[in-house]
Amino acid sequence: MDKQPPHPADRHDLIRVHGARENNLKDVSIEIPKRRLTVFTGVSGSGKSSLVFDTIAAESQRLINETYSSFVQGFMPTLARPEVDVLDGLTTAIIVDQQRMGADPRSTVGTATDANAMLRILFSRLGKPRIGPPSAYAFNVPSVRASGAITVEVGNKKAVKATFNRTGGMCPRCEGRGTVSDIDLAQLYDDSKSLDEGALTIPGYTPGGWNYRLYTESGLVDAAKPIRKYTKRELHAFLHHEPTRMKIAGINMTYEGLIPRIQKSFLAKDKEGMQPHIRAFVERAVTFTTCPECDGTRLAEGARASKIKRISIADACAMQISDLATWVRGLKEPSVAPLLTALQLTLDSFVEIGLGYLSLDRPAGTLSGGEAQRVKMIRHLGSSLTDVTYVFDEPTIGLHPHDIQRMNDLLLQLRDKGNTVLVVEHKPETIAIADHVVDLGPGAGTEGGAVCFEGTVEGLRTGGTVTGRHFDDRAGVKDTVRKPTGTLEIRGATTHNLRNVDVDIPLGVLAVVTGVAGSGKSSLVHGSLPHGSAAASEDVVSIDQSPIRGSRRSNPATYTGLLDPIRKAFAKANDVKPALFSANSEGACPTCNGAGVIYTDLGMMAGVSSTCEDCEGKRFQASVLEYLLGGRDISEVLAMSVTEAVEFFGAGEASTPAAQRILARLADVGLGYLSLGQPLTTLSGGERQRLKLATHMGEKGGVYILDEPTTGLHLADVEQLLGLLDRLVDSGKSVIVVEHHQAVMAHADWIIDLGPGAGHDGGRIVFEGTPAELVAARSTLTGEHLAAYIGA
Repeated sequence: MDKQPPHPADRHDLIRVHGARENNLKDVSIEIPKRRLTVFTGVSGSGKSSLVFDTIAAESQRLINETYSSFVQGFMPTLARPEVDVLDGLTTAIIVDQQRMGADPRSTVGTATDANAMLRILFSRLGKPRIGPPSAYAFNVPSVRASGAITVEVGNKKAVKATFNRTGGMCPRCEGRGTVSDIDLAQLYDDSKSLDEGALTIPGYTPGGWNYRLYTESGLVDAAKPIRKYTKRELHAFLHHEPTRMKIAGINMTYEGLIPRIQKSFLAKDKEGMQPHIRAFVERAVTFTTCPECDGTRLAEGARASKIKRISIADACAMQISDLATWVRGLKEPSVAPLLTALQLTLDSFVEIGLGYLSLDRPAGTLSGGEAQRVKMIRHLGSSLTDVTYVFDEPTIGLHPHDIQRMNDLLLQLRDKGNTVLVVEHKPETIAIADHVVDLGPGAGTEGGAVCFEGTVEGLRTGGTVTGRHFDDRAGVKDTVRKPTGTLEIRGATTHNLRNVDVDIPLGVLAVVTGVAGSGKSSLVHGSLPHGSAAASEDVVSIDQSPIRGSRRSNPATYTGLLDPIRKAFAKANDVKPALFSANSEGACPTCNGAGVIYTDLGMMAGVSSTCEDCEGKRFQASVLEYLLGGRDISEVLAMSVTEAVEFFGAGEASTPAAQRILARLADVGLGYLSLGQPLTTLSGGERQRLKLATHMGEKGGVYILDEPTTGLHLADVEQLLGLLDRLVDSGKSVIVVEHHQAVMAHADWIIDLGPGAGHDGGRIVFEGTPAELVAARSTLTGEHLAAYIGA
């Protein structure tokens, strides 16, 4: 029988990239097989994200957006076309990144997935007593009752409804937040004084200022009388008066009571974005307590009273997901069989992905980057879409070696459904399952941006690249360990899932805290340590991966204090003021105010940013760029990488010892490839943590707490990090590291292992001792994986 020629449609089985030049990419051309798992490796800053996220995924999203009508496109961000000659064979890209989920108090693990919606339908069908539709069980839907005539015109007919009811599940007291805020009036004013004597103690309310004059000149209160002598009416006018337009000091203004005014100006804002003195005031003046009416469940009384087998929807959401899955499995009700099956699948996905220890009422904003990424992944596991490109950013972050195997299975599951899976990854366990590997490098920043290897995992091992050479690196357990100089005592720790834990953390050594995700490591270290009585005598420097507070104007030079010695060196060499060399001060380009880009706010549409044409993105006035130091102007210095700057400020005319010290610390933590002027908003979690570490290394802290410092580090850089941790300990510091990387465990002087499982199966100390003892005992999951890693 004649063999049929291949169908023309089957020829498109490659994603072809030609001439990619985004960020540091040097004219990269590669072909990526579709419906396969491709892993992108390379040292930090080698160009992996520029190729995968900023080129392939960005262009896919831009092309999809162009298929919508111009009206819909108006509501979408305007995406620029990436710097690339040809991009061919793209499919729809779904990015599963590590961006933390929004910190909206009404967003929970249940609402971020479909689990909550399915539970609400289940309770509206089977709950006793029956209280209404699914919305009656939703803590973000308020109950509405309106009476009176509502006229509905349909054609020529008029229908009149007498009343309108909607039953929602929102607790009326806390409005679905689970907590209520009380304002401590003693923190707002001194009631023994009058307003004229400066009674108000709120930041921004200084006597003579407009905020102050609003009250003293309103005529509603007696400004000369001490506040404690106010009548009931005066106190109400001062504290609770509703907004009213009136003339104050000859100007039309809106007068309102002090409490609603403070709620609008301070409490409606994200606490993390506030200036330190305002944040301190809010933390002093506002107390958040569990809502007394719903007991923190966020639900109205009716929703809490309706139950299935003695379990209410509040109980179900508070259960550990693995337990909830067991409970749902026990419900046998033919009328909702398809719903039970779908809910069962979603809950089992949580357990499968290693998140069975969470509960559905856990606020989404409290999840770590790795947990947030895995929660997003659950949405896609049950999806019917195929031939989609899934893009993952280090999906193994925050995972114990035991859980990495599960993550690998899920990535393969997505591939086997007929999807293209692109993964940026450093862990050898995940690189090993790839069908195709793309290794970028050879170095970072300007030293990277080229494809060093493309092919199979076996080819990578023998390919001679940095990744290939370090692929089978295995750290050995130390023969001798340091002796502790003292201990930090933790007694009766019960934060989250910790079960009355007593532990002595040795000081003066490298102590590593391990355990599967959800076993209680962070709860032990962050929840119990800084408040411990022993820790109070020590200066504890806690360095995590949370975003660095700062605007898009902040960069490594401003954050680390490096810009000060640089500005002074420029000013001294040219005999002018240092302020000229700050893009936030006198030297700023007047067109873009020193931002380098112009942000156009399009009102209801997404804003657009474009490079400033006057300064060409350099951020400074042309006259400032005429002043040189060592033959370079200030914009050229800020464009340098840390490694180049070390050389530049190390010798010759530009020699600046103060700048050299800060730059050496940045190079020490493996950030040699970062440019000094790169906006902080573009850094990954691991880079942010290492930048904080470099900044804190100059401080006098006695105890350093690091949360997974190997995040985002290439195999070759882990060695450098271990050297840095050793130098910190040898200089007399105590270093406590929460970590999953076996190389760090093997290098420790002391290991504290939590477990044995996650959630309520964890929260106990299952091992304390040296790495050699842990390997010899093999009594815990960590011990087994560490033994396998070092080949014991």
